Amino acid sequence: MKRRSFFLAVPGLAGCWPAKKRRLNVLNWSDYVAPETLPDFEHEFGVYVRYGTFESAEEMLARVMSGNSGWDVVFPPNYYIHPMVLMGLLAPLDHSRLTHLDALQKEFQAPPWDKGLRWSVPYMYGATGILFQAGLEPRPQAWADLWRESWRGRMTMLDDPAEVLGACLKKLGYSLNSGDENQLLAAKAEALRQKPLLRAYANETIRDQLVAGELLAAQVWRSTAMRAMQAAPGKLNFAYPQEGFPLYCDTVAILRESKRQELAHAFLNYLLRPQVARRIGETKLESTVNAEARKLLPATLREDPVLYPPAEVLERGEWFEPLPARVQQIRDRIWTEIKSA
Repeated sequence: MKRRSFFLAVPGLAGCWPAKKRRLNVLNWSDYVAPETLPDFEHEFGVYVRYGTFESAEEMLARVMSGNSGWDVVFPPNYYIHPMVLMGLLAPLDHSRLTHLDALQKEFQAPPWDKGLRWSVPYMYGATGILFQAGLEPRPQAWADLWRESWRGRMTMLDDPAEVLGACLKKLGYSLNSGDENQLLAAKAEALRQKPLLRAYANETIRDQLVAGELLAAQVWRSTAMRAMQAAPGKLNFAYPQEGFPLYCDTVAILRESKRQELAHAFLNYLLRPQVARRIGETKLESTVNAEARKLLPATLREDPVLYPPAEVLERGEWFEPLPARVQQIRDRIWTEIKSA
């Protein structure tokens, strides 16, 4: 999975469906529901779900922005809600059909990107931090630790411009969403100073290298960290950097083009059911935004300080925000220069 990356063109997923059943077309991140989520919905509502997947938010947007894509329900990251509303892609939600909204954690009932939940329903939230070998000393606690000369060749950063620049900006004391060109150039200088120390810019592929002990530390998405720690119990630890770290929330929304608004609302309300949300959180090892679902999780997950960090840790987090086109162009140029250096 890529959180924020350049557009990847992937053919649409076509499929056949039973002629006598209603159909709902759902476009989601890959591997982002529990095994029984869709079959149980299909059985209960007597429908067929045509399910497609995407690997980046840019890909998702490219596949729906025509306004005639054929999809009904999509899963945009929080920082895509406002741009998609401006483009006229999302349908306003009918809260009378979403009877489980009160199951959401209080802070997700009025999130900063959609305070009235007019366009989207929060689904799962994640973060970015540092995964490292449990015996490593000194233990990495800050982004600055990933500039250690002694760890040369045994560290990686994500192959993701927003994440790398975000870490560099946070290291310098700036917002990860900064649009200030001087601050971005300072972040570029930090990235260039770090690059010779890295083994690679990489995403999911580094999980096995960390489990095998080939890498000492890496910038990772927390979901990757959870799976790695599950694969190697006691061998790996995760840190939320002291300077601050990115937060992201995936949401569920209904496309304005959808001719199945009632069924689409039923699907969103189904995902809000505590038992359904619990199973998704339990199997995907991401943090549920559903307070009632969290209560149903096994204590080992419900009380995990990595999956559900305490409030004082979350206060250091910063949500990704949509960026003006001018700022994104500067960042794209800087990232190209970093990768080619």
